[in-house]
Amino acid sequence: MELLNCTSPAMILEHTASVLGCSILDQKLALHLDEHDALQHLRQHFLVPKVKDLPCIDFSCVDEKEECVYLVGNSLGLQPKNVKTYINEELDKWHKMGVHGHFEGSRPWALGDECIVDLMAKVVGAKVEEVALMNALTVNLHLLLLSFYKPTSSRHKILIEAKAFPSDHYAVESQIQLRGQDPQKSMLLMHPREGEETLRMEDIISTIEKEGDSIAVILFSGVQYYTGQLFDMPAITQAGHKKGCFVGFDLAHAVGNAELYLHDWEVDFACWCTYKYMNSGAGSLAGAFIHEKHAKSIQPVLIGWWGHEMKTRFLMDNKLQLSPGINGYRISNPSILLVCALQASLEIFNQTSMKALRKKSVLLTGYLECLIKQCYTKDESDPQKPYVKIITPSNVEERGCQLSLVFSVPIKTVYKELEKRGVAVSKMLISTSCIMSVGEM
Repeated sequence: MELLNCTSPAMILEHTASVLGCSILDQKLALHLDEHDALQHLRQHFLVPKVKDLPCIDFSCVDEKEECVYLVGNSLGLQPKNVKTYINEELDKWHKMGVHGHFEGSRPWALGDECIVDLMAKVVGAKVEEVALMNALTVNLHLLLLSFYKPTSSRHKILIEAKAFPSDHYAVESQIQLRGQDPQKSMLLMHPREGEETLRMEDIISTIEKEGDSIAVILFSGVQYYTGQLFDMPAITQAGHKKGCFVGFDLAHAVGNAELYLHDWEVDFACWCTYKYMNSGAGSLAGAFIHEKHAKSIQPVLIGWWGHEMKTRFLMDNKLQLSPGINGYRISNPSILLVCALQASLEIFNQTSMKALRKKSVLLTGYLECLIKQCYTKDESDPQKPYVKIITPSNVEERGCQLSLVFSVPIKTVYKELEKRGVAVSKMLISTSCIMSVGEM
């Protein structure tokens, strides 16, 4: 049901509810939106856990035969149905063909990652030769920083969010120490303004303009894991380049969530995991990107066999012919079982587009936001009433599909009540803040 081209999710929902003659809180609205959802068929390609299989369920509160309410795609995505089929195909090939499986079949092990890299490139808005599937996110981040972070006496800082994901923080800190620099001086942490949870874009740009001459690398997340804030990546990239900085992004919470155009934005480098919104399973194969403009000028510091060009790789003459760009960073062949899981997910993404997924995501996230505000806004006249504060930006252009919530009551109580009703969410306890983040499947 196409409605009002340039309106907020709240306006669309209110208009639709009015046409249906119901409240925005009425289940009738939800059923109508499901019925008119152009992407509803994609749900059938995933396995949704049943309530009876989850821990801590109170069966007096919920039907054990029902599917759970899965709102934790920002932590681990659901399993695509074809994962088991594809993995069994490769186990069967191993059983029947042994070593010949390296070059036989629809998914030859020696080329497994290359069989699906084009699908991954579409999701991140890159050319095929700019993307590689390898390792895990933090390993790839280290490999990329080894090449892009070349500190000098005058340009030695890395700009990063103060509350970056721990692995990013540790990676940057250790890379600075590896180069003989002092993290206290070379690690430039970007803090929100006092009393605020998210970073203002004008403050990020201002910091880059002010400190840029001393910044070697800008490393931001695409979507901030804690607040759900979607950063303006093209603006950050442009500002960084104006000051001579390399600009890279950790896209762990952005890939499969937000529209990405890494090539067109001229991002220098990026890396991401694929087990959150990309649904490829815990610890699965990660992705990395280097813009084609660096294909010949930037080279890996650490080199492995899989970085050697395929056409001469198996000559075994130990005369390196390094693949250009990101492909030269591949250390060794990835597990074909991890390739299978990622392939099953990417094929689902290939049935639609990130633009279509994003359109639905904006409305679905806005729907949850409206329900929370309708039911749990702070009531000054009733101080005993529990309330929820959404710290994720309300502007849809500044968020993905995650909402981070702060509760007026102990989060452990809320989490327990949701858990026993078969609702899967992510809980974070950070200092005195109690945050619950909910992300779409």
